Amino acid sequence: MTSPLEQLKAIGDPARAADMARYHKAPRTYLGIANPDTYELVAKWRHDCGTLEERVALADTLWQSDIFEARVAAAKLLTQARIKDDEPVWELICRWVQDFDSWAIADHASNAGGRRLNADPSRLDAVEGWTTSENMWVRRAALVMTLGWAKMAHPKPEQLEERERILGWAASYVPDHNWFIQKAIGWWLRTLSRHDPERVQAFIDENGAGMKPFAVREAVKYLPKTD
Repeated sequence: MTSPLEQLKAIGDPARAADMARYHKAPRTYLGIANPDTYELVAKWRHDCGTLEERVALADTLWQSDIFEARVAAAKLLTQARIKDDEPVWELICRWVQDFDSWAIADHASNAGGRRLNADPSRLDAVEGWTTSENMWVRRAALVMTLGWAKMAHPKPEQLEERERILGWAASYVPDHNWFIQKAIGWWLRTLSRHDPERVQAFIDENGAGMKPFAVREAVKYLPKTD
């Protein structure tokens, strides 16, 4: 039987792979596969995996290959809202976070991780530890993986408390002018502004002077215009 990695390699496009390597810049193997084609294989593998344990093992194998499309596929395999007894999934994603070195792979994995945080908000305790990491990508993941709280239209009291906790992390990032960190702050605030514009304006009033101008523009993009 052809392995999942061999199936990915079989549909690669060397010319596209070269373009992807130039675009993403992170030094790893690129096969040159469009995301929809990767997702099609992932759907097949999901069906073929008889247990969650098998799916977690496959995701880990794909991730450890350090091939771009394999890491995207690994994250997609574990992106699911409801997973019974999901602790092995969460533990694997937490290990992946330490490998983050580019936005595309990090965002795919963070999408999977965000579902696990929504399923068990107590995991925010672990995420808070990422906010002081020396690895910028790990710090960034704390905001990207918690975007679900910015999307809540009618948060419960405990969710409002969790949202404030995350906004505290964002405020602590303000002095860090790394482009990706500032972009993550702006992205989180822009998302929140659709549901709580007053809170976003308050954040900008308090922290905007320390943010990069492009991040402020991102944050206030959907706020009501004032004269």
